Amino acid sequence: MNAPTVWILIPGAAAVLLFFFRRWQKIVILVGIILAILLAWLAWRTPIGMPMTVGSWSFKVLDTLPVLGRQFVLTDADRPLMMVIYLSAAFWFGGSIIVGAGPMFVPLGFGLLSLLTAALAVDPFLYAALLIEMAVLVSIPILCAPGRPLSRGALRFLTLQTMGMPFILYSGWMLAGVEANPGNQELIVKVSLLMGMGFIFLLAIFPFHTWIPMLAEESHPYAAAFVLLILPVMVAILGLGFLDRYTWLRSTSTLFTLLRLSGVLMVLTGGLWAAFQRHLGRILGYAVMVEIGLSLLAIGTQGSIPVFFASLLPRVLGLGVWALALSTVRLYSTDLHFSSIQGLARGLPVASAALVIANFSIAGFPILAGFPMRIALLENLARHDLVGAFLTVIGSIGLFAGGLRTFAVLITGTDQDRQSDRREVNPENNVERQTTVKAGEWQITESRAQLFFLVIGILLLILVGLFPQWFFPTLANIQQAFKHLMP
Repeated sequence: MNAPTVWILIPGAAAVLLFFFRRWQKIVILVGIILAILLAWLAWRTPIGMPMTVGSWSFKVLDTLPVLGRQFVLTDADRPLMMVIYLSAAFWFGGSIIVGAGPMFVPLGFGLLSLLTAALAVDPFLYAALLIEMAVLVSIPILCAPGRPLSRGALRFLTLQTMGMPFILYSGWMLAGVEANPGNQELIVKVSLLMGMGFIFLLAIFPFHTWIPMLAEESHPYAAAFVLLILPVMVAILGLGFLDRYTWLRSTSTLFTLLRLSGVLMVLTGGLWAAFQRHLGRILGYAVMVEIGLSLLAIGTQGSIPVFFASLLPRVLGLGVWALALSTVRLYSTDLHFSSIQGLARGLPVASAALVIANFSIAGFPILAGFPMRIALLENLARHDLVGAFLTVIGSIGLFAGGLRTFAVLITGTDQDRQSDRREVNPENNVERQTTVKAGEWQITESRAQLFFLVIGILLLILVGLFPQWFFPTLANIQQAFKHLMP
């Protein structure tokens, strides 16, 4: 037994098997939740590379899986990351029960996680670009329901991600020359430029970000948020692997300056554009831009890489609750434009509250999950770039303003009651059921399952914000997988 088999091959096999049973959606979701929790538990309890004894049986989980002359390596230091990945998957799979994310969400979700984990583990890393491209292709059916035309956002997402792959492949090929001749400055500059262009496309850094708000507007909010959470995080961790592996790369001070500039630009543009949007999906997309910018700032600011890993929990909770609330609102509204959701909080008070609170959390509002790590990052950033820290605050204020506008629209009613109908089919008796939400009167229209998940999500956002010391030290330990980046 080896670690890549457990956290790469088993999820990949589960993706294939669950795909064939997708007709029984609730069973597939339940199996997906149980398997994700089991994989997270194994990451917590199973040491890699050390002997274990279970009764009279003694064994060792190896860290390497050879495949066709290549190796997939997951060390003991990677276990915290695997635990976070699969606990996050269980969280997202659980929420898919109530939002109608589609029968292929869980199977393809496992496939996406398996491919991205393989991209982090593969050696030589040259093949990581191919695995990321395969993950992008797997994401398309998650974002666009089968039988429907490919949306503009999904097409642009596929195009720009594919454009980044040749840069990573070519820079990976040239890195062999850098290792053989580390004093060749001209070659180092070329490799750095190629690698930088590749990550600019993969992380959707300005000005190649346009597909993010388009995708969030056109796709199912829950599916779009899942892809927009997993893919940038895994690509950023892949970039950290490059920094950890190559001394000449992390010794380049200009690189960290560019990372900070890119991060400030992403936070500022994402936050300011979010403040003026009139579509809830696009606001979510710009919030993702802000999160990507914060990741770049954490990687590019000395002493802030632990902040990057510690912020994974607030990001998962914030985007998860936001997407869950947005999907609930979408069930009761014709679309997510401000004109269509006006006054909807009177019929969906819990979903509306969850949506606004998640927005505020990602904006870094006090007592919510995103606040402690935002303060820690701004404190470190201000020591190196006071102007950048100020502009980052401006971007956060812009995202907060977008949340205030959303709140105002949701609670603002009209003189006459406006009805919003939701229709759904009961799978047990194939009977259509209609629920009517009136904008002029306060009532709780959410189902019990929706109320349960939304209330739990709100409580978690507040709990993590009030007691960060319970969670963040464990997450910050993920940095141990990158020994050369530790302070």
